[in-house]
Amino acid sequence: MTLHRPEFRNAQNSVMTYAIDDAFYRAAADDDVKVVVLNGAGKHFSAGHDLGTPGRDHHVPYDRRAGLWWSHVGHEGAESRFAREQEVYLGMCRRWRELPKPTIASVHGACIAGGLMLAWACDLIIASDDAFFSDPVVKMGIPGVEYFAHPWVMGPRFAKEFLFLGERVDARRAYELGMVNRVVPRDELESQTLDIAGRIGAMPRLGLALAKRAVNQAEDLMGLHSGMDAVFALHHLAHAHNVETSGDSVGGLDAKSMRNGH
Repeated sequence: MTLHRPEFRNAQNSVMTYAIDDAFYRAAADDDVKVVVLNGAGKHFSAGHDLGTPGRDHHVPYDRRAGLWWSHVGHEGAESRFAREQEVYLGMCRRWRELPKPTIASVHGACIAGGLMLAWACDLIIASDDAFFSDPVVKMGIPGVEYFAHPWVMGPRFAKEFLFLGERVDARRAYELGMVNRVVPRDELESQTLDIAGRIGAMPRLGLALAKRAVNQAEDLMGLHSGMDAVFALHHLAHAHNVETSGDSVGGLDAKSMRNGH
């Protein structure tokens, strides 16, 4: 599966998000698919949510898939924002995490904010030596992206540094923190990822599915699921505060201003 908006650093609009969801559904149903590899076209894996490209389509209605809340279209305030983000961000990433087949994120270049959510929903992350990771949304007054896996994927102490500073973490540091499985040369990223996928795919399907479920259940018992729910509420408190104080849910910032200093 390849994210394919390279001209916008694979920023995620609704078209992309629902296309990813369609691909996961097809992968689940196809007995010939043993492992799913998610990568990005162009120079970067993903710069995160679409904050303002010509293809931004947050106002477009889609059939609900990740929950039973009403559509965000035609509603205002929290009735709209909470419903949409619970569907396309938190809900979909949680569903992709539960795909009963192994998934690998093959990450190069930027993996920022919403890009982290796509990678973290996968079972393994193979990073190229030019990859970097960041979640700079505290600059917006927001306590991290919606799929808040930070303390579980990098530990609570570094999760605070990661959020407080919003700085880039390079692939080698991410490996030291346990955030990625392997770091490989950029020109070997595809071949090494496919080699690992092939070796995993040779294992028994049910064994893989049960092993994945066992680890996911252990993470949830360590508070991942309930922790995300709690932080999702804080995330929306921050959006509401921004609207009250600046008239804009992200404090008037855009993709360009978020890149400055990072």
